[in-house]
Amino acid sequence: MTQDEFPQPHFHSTTSGPNEQKQVKPKSFAPAILIAIAVGYLALIIYIPAINVFVQAFQSGVGTFFSNLTRPEFTHAAWLTVALAVISVPVNTVFGLCAAWAIARHKFPGRAFVLSLIDLPFSISPVVAGLMIVLLYGRNGWFGQILEGSDIKVVFAFPGMVLATAFVSLPFVAREVIPVLEELGSDQEEAARTLGAKDWQIFWRVTLPNIRWGLLYGLILTNARAMGEFGAVSVVSGNIAKKTQSLPLYVEDAYKQYETEAAFSAAVLLALLAVVTLVVKEILERKTGIKNRSKH
Repeated sequence: MTQDEFPQPHFHSTTSGPNEQKQVKPKSFAPAILIAIAVGYLALIIYIPAINVFVQAFQSGVGTFFSNLTRPEFTHAAWLTVALAVISVPVNTVFGLCAAWAIARHKFPGRAFVLSLIDLPFSISPVVAGLMIVLLYGRNGWFGQILEGSDIKVVFAFPGMVLATAFVSLPFVAREVIPVLEELGSDQEEAARTLGAKDWQIFWRVTLPNIRWGLLYGLILTNARAMGEFGAVSVVSGNIAKKTQSLPLYVEDAYKQYETEAAFSAAVLLALLAVVTLVVKEILERKTGIKNRSKH
């Protein structure tokens, strides 16, 4: 066999010749278009209205803004809103912790039904929730005659506002703590129990430190919901100035009375509350994320 009959090896050049053209993928404008649509949508429904609130509140100067915050109607509405939050937030915190403990640590018939009941305020309109309270505790309600005979007024009074506020803000603590308890498991609690710790000691020294970020997250959301509630409170309160008028109700009433600067001044405080809530929420989410990553 001659040399010409041997198959010659073929070598492929790794470098492209001058005549070969590089294939460049066409640039896609889809991400930029989607981002522009999202930013435009958020600007229309959030950014521009929020900026307009601040512009309207300060259009006559800072002095007028602060004078609007010293009006008797405003101060009463602000203190009433704080009182509603001071009562409803601790009540819902205790309920949320008890419900979360029972649901996360025990398997019982009807567990899914109990979870659905806790989520009920999410699905029911606040106006309907207020109407339910009126039908139960009003003068012609189920318990109206008993309450009237005991000289206890619930509807169009502070107790009815507390009930409405507690109802709409009920699920947040439980819904934030349940997943944390389920993720943690019960190994540490069982270990503490075998060492002789009592239930309260286990809760304060083992369970509570582990769920503190989820609990704080639920508290922040509960407080924001309680202080910003309008629908249910408006139905049960009667919206009486300097008596049963919370801060959101004051904003609506002042705007209807053509006192726009006073209405927007109060709205600025509610907007600042929302901003503070978002900032604290972001901090808690980051701390929770760092803690979860450190565990893994």
